[in-house]
Amino acid sequence: MDKKHIRKLLENVRDGSFDIAEAMQQLEYWPAENMDFACLDHHRALRTGFPEVVYGEDKNVEQIEAIIKAMLDKSAVVMVTRVNPEKAEKICDRIAGVTYHKTARMLIGNIDKKVEQVCRGKILVISAGTSDIPVAEEALLTAHYLGHPVEKLYDVGVAGIHRVLSHREVLSRAAVLIVVAGMEGALPSVVAGLVDKPVIAVPTSVGYGASFGGVTALLGMLNSCAPGVAVVNIDNGFGAGCMAATINRQ
Repeated sequence: MDKKHIRKLLENVRDGSFDIAEAMQQLEYWPAENMDFACLDHHRALRTGFPEVVYGEDKNVEQIEAIIKAMLDKSAVVMVTRVNPEKAEKICDRIAGVTYHKTARMLIGNIDKKVEQVCRGKILVISAGTSDIPVAEEALLTAHYLGHPVEKLYDVGVAGIHRVLSHREVLSRAAVLIVVAGMEGALPSVVAGLVDKPVIAVPTSVGYGASFGGVTALLGMLNSCAPGVAVVNIDNGFGAGCMAATINRQ
């Protein structure tokens, strides 16, 4: 339930095309719907501008299926993050109209209900290496399905600095940049030194032993000497996509 849907519902009641009983039926599970194992926040899009998004990693197939079914008849796009292929295959077999993005590990439903936002510009998602792409794709798809124009630039890390430098025009036309990197996490600092736009740094758990599962990249990004860099948690592409959308919307 978002502002557009509420406004339309009120207009329909006012002009008589909906009676009060029909409106009440649509509002039956607003603002929340209690299930045995979850409480769905249908009011969130109206309150924050973002629909509720489901974290799927530690939920079983039956729980994810029930949540998706409860959300599909509402007015917002449905997003479930961190779903492995085995779970996703079962869910897609059981529920029509749900799409699985394997690299990002995301299930998407109600694609036709994606609302295009009034934006400052385009969100550019950059990955340092190919191994960082799954997290970058989570950020990219999150921003995209929240209604923002997105562009990607992958495998342009500091091991070959000429790769990112050759894309200065792409960097300069972005309104917000999400930079995803593992190992030592140096790329966000480099990018932030080249642009006058906000940079959201995403450390990944990619790297050898001394990367400590992404902690080294996280600390490197937090200690960036380049101004204008904000950092989200390790592997949190979803969080980066939401933050970029928040900055980018008018």
